[in-house]
Parts: sequence; structure tokens; C-alpha cells
Amino acid sequence: MKEISRRNFNAKVAKGVGAAALLGATPWAISKTNRNEKDKLGIALVGLGSYSTYQLAPALVDTKHCYLAGIVTGTPEKEKVWASKYNIPKKNIYNYQNFDEIVNNKSIDVVYVVLPNSMHADFCIRAAKAGKHVICEKPMAISVEECDAIINACKEAGVKLGMGYRLHSEPYTQEIKKYAREKTFGKIRYISADAGYHSGSHPQQWRLNKALSGGGALMNMGVYAIQSVIYGTGENPISVSAQEFSTRPEYFKDTDETITAQFEFDSGAIGNIMTSHNISANRLFASCENGWFELDPASTYIPLAGRTSRGTLNFPQESQQKLQMDDFAKHILFNTPNVASGEMGRRDMVIVEAIYESIALGGRKVQLEFPPEYGF
Repeated sequence: MKEISRRNFNAKVAKGVGAAALLGATPWAISKTNRNEKDKLGIALVGLGSYSTYQLAPALVDTKHCYLAGIVTGTPEKEKVWASKYNIPKKNIYNYQNFDEIVNNKSIDVVYVVLPNSMHADFCIRAAKAGKHVICEKPMAISVEECDAIINACKEAGVKLGMGYRLHSEPYTQEIKKYAREKTFGKIRYISADAGYHSGSHPQQWRLNKALSGGGALMNMGVYAIQSVIYGTGENPISVSAQEFSTRPEYFKDTDETITAQFEFDSGAIGNIMTSHNISANRLFASCENGWFELDPASTYIPLAGRTSRGTLNFPQESQQKLQMDDFAKHILFNTPNVASGEMGRRDMVIVEAIYESIALGGRKVQLEFPPEYGF
């Protein structure tokens, strides 16, 4: 697997940006500390970009079964800011060079890898070898081969592996999964999912660098769309055909801009997805024998919104990241189901590769097959 230096990545995309600015000018006070509570798992965040800064770390202040125990960063100035803001002891702060020393740190139970896609496999495998449970942000890796390496490393080390698929832990998505499972509106005939945003004018962002991202919109927002049509039907697809569109080739020089794909399911349902880095879209819709259901928006942080042919959905809304990390902690502590397993992440990468294959074949249909344990 090709290794790309996080230090080089930081230098390219964060040069001149102060850690204090990234975290906000006025740090907010932590409402409680979990550090001495033995029944909670300590999580170390690997990579302190915007997702860790604005979503994961704040969520870990409120989690019931885990807490922010450590950080791993390639930017020294971030160490001081995060240590002060979250009361992180110096012994729990690592960089990308001394990361493997985490094996000796008993206060860190889980490593959450929140790095550019091409670095997921390296740090997930190293975390597993250090005896730490692993959460991997989506997509799992940049190839099925790397997904297999992560899964095998976790199995060999006897540690748990979960995906950063936050939506599986929030109530709107859980309701959609229930509709699919119980056939609330009868047999599902058609399902569509759109996930995209307009990336603006930031050509230096790592998501437009294929060496770091492994692909474009499909590897980013496309994962949400793929996930949606699967848990919206309660089935894995049996085939896919796909097309790619580019309207700004001078901007999207290295990665895909917009992709559409069509799925077939064993039940007879058909599905369609659209994902883009140049189109704002965020919806899941299913037409069934006896009605319909939709989420719009379907994959934002909060708030989500939903309707069915029987009325409007209305559920409590709270941090999806909080719910997600608590679910994984409960899986470790209490042996509850793993709602977003490594096998699920691997399945999605199989589909991503099949979509790219179909595009390369001019839109030809590619067959798919998954073992029963690759759930929804």
C-alpha cells in the first residue's frame, strides 16, 4: 500500500492556518470530565481536521460510554490548543511518527482514524497491532484490497472494527431501516438517493487530489447514496451500471465530478443514485406497493427531515456522532450488535469499484454478490 506522509499533507493544505483559528477563537468550557470513570472507553482521534474539530470532539463531551482520551496530530500547535481545551494529558498526545507507542497507553481503548482516505489502511492496521479497537471514517479505504487488510489485522489482533457511519445510529435512518425490514408500505419497487454538494473554488483541497482521496464524489458523498439505497431496501444489490459526467474538467482534473448509477435487487426493486462535488443534493425516496417514504435532507448532521404517504416523521435530533460513538462503545462493553461493521465498509468499497468498472466499460452492467453477513 502506498504511504503518503500526513506531515506533507498538513504542510500543503494547512500552511499558515493556526490551530486556535481552527478550533475557534473562544474555547468553550467542558461540561463534565469522563477521565476517571472506568466504565467508559477512552478514544483517541487520529487527525484533527474540521470533522474532528467541529463534530467528533464536541460529541465526545456528551457521550455516555466513551470520552476523548487522546489525540494524534502532525501539527504541534494543535497539541497545546486541544490539550488546554479538552484537558488531555501530555502522555496521551501523539504525532504520526511516534503513533505506535500508543500500544503502551492503557487509558486509550479506541483509535478513531479521521485522515485522508489513502491513510486509513495504514493507521487502522497500526492501531489494531497496538491492541486498540478501531473506528474508521468513511470510506473504509481506497480499495477492496486495503479493506481486507484492515479487517484481517483487526481479527488477528482480536480487536473490534467499526465504520464511521453515523446515520445508522440516528432515529430517522433507523425508521427507514424498519420500513424496509417490516415492509411497512409493502414491496419496494423503486428507490433513489442523491448526495452531493458544490465544492466551490478550492482546487487545493485534498478531496480533489486522487493520491489522497482515491477518487472524487463517489468516494465521498457517493458512500451516503450507496448506503441509502441499501438500507432503504434492506437488500444488497445484485448488479450495477454507471455513468460519469464532467462539466468543469478544468477544476476536477484528477477526480470524478458527478456520477449516476443504477442498481438491481433480488426482490425486483430497482434503484438509482446520483453523487456529485458540483451539485447540491441530499434526498432518499422510495416508492412502494402501498405508499412511499422519503428523507429530505437524508444525510446532513442535523436536522434531518422525513415524510411518508401516511404523514410526517418527527424524532428527537441530537448529535449523530455522539450516538454513533456510544453505539460502538456499547458494542465493545456490552457485546451489543455492531451497527456499522468493517464488512459493511468493505461491501461499499466493492460497489464503488464496480461502479468505476462499469464506467470504464461504457456503462455496462457489473454483477455483484455478497455473503449473508454483509448486512444493512
